Amino acid sequence: MNFFGNHLGEFAALGTAFFWTITSLSFESASLKIGSLAVNIIRLVIGLTFLSFYNLITRGFILPVDASCNNWIWLSLSGLVGFVFGDLFLFKSYTIIGSRFSMLIMTLVPPITTFFSWIILGEKLKLFHFFGMTLTFSGIAMAIFSRNGKGEKISLKLAPAGILYAIGGAVGQALGLVLSKFGLKGYDPFAATQIRVIAGIAGFAILVSIMSRWRSIFKALQNRSGMMSTSFGAFFGPFLGVSFSLISVKYTEAGIASTIMALVPILIIAPAVILYKQKVTFPEIIGAVISVGGVAVFFL
Repeated sequence: MNFFGNHLGEFAALGTAFFWTITSLSFESASLKIGSLAVNIIRLVIGLTFLSFYNLITRGFILPVDASCNNWIWLSLSGLVGFVFGDLFLFKSYTIIGSRFSMLIMTLVPPITTFFSWIILGEKLKLFHFFGMTLTFSGIAMAIFSRNGKGEKISLKLAPAGILYAIGGAVGQALGLVLSKFGLKGYDPFAATQIRVIAGIAGFAILVSIMSRWRSIFKALQNRSGMMSTSFGAFFGPFLGVSFSLISVKYTEAGIASTIMALVPILIIAPAVILYKQKVTFPEIIGAVISVGGVAVFFL
């Protein structure tokens, strides 16, 4: 029990990795059916519903009315950066290169988180961090580049746009994670997630209005299959996944938390093969292991 208590942040991060594996597969399916923008705003509304009922039962507040001004400012900023910027790009990458490769590229989150933690939080950046970054980049490169035959030139086997969207998602998630550490300051992680989600909904509402896409959003609500996938992903994503990620950064360093969360590219291989009949090559598996191994170096 003492061991669990001493490593609560690490266990919460491991739970986050499992939840995000489920949610990434669900949101890939939903994005292909109703569009990434619709999935983004709808899953946040559903996630807010789950969070509101949970907080009403556990805290007696349906909304985070007890949060300080500091909580609202930093967590709202974290929600805008992480959800609106980061997840908009990430979900778009799902529709182009799929969730498995998107999650592999998301192993860039720990190096980027460490960099932002160094710049913003003043956390130390050591030599082994650079070694870990090199391994992570090498693993990703091994998985996304291919050579058709002996003597053939190495080429990208994924659409460059999908890779760039996934990198944008990694930057957004990393910065959002660091900013959320400013906003927590002893506050309840689930209530903090509510604030982030509320900010995300507001951000997407403004974006949808500017783009005049409300008609497509309402049309998406009529797609039963797409809504089922979105609802399933919302439970494990904005509700459980994001909340557990905040529990993690509350009880351990941001870099360590994002390290364990980066196990998703390995965890996602089995369901991708079994459920979605995706073909996974040996270099892709080795690349995922090397990439996550680079992330693990951050534990040293």
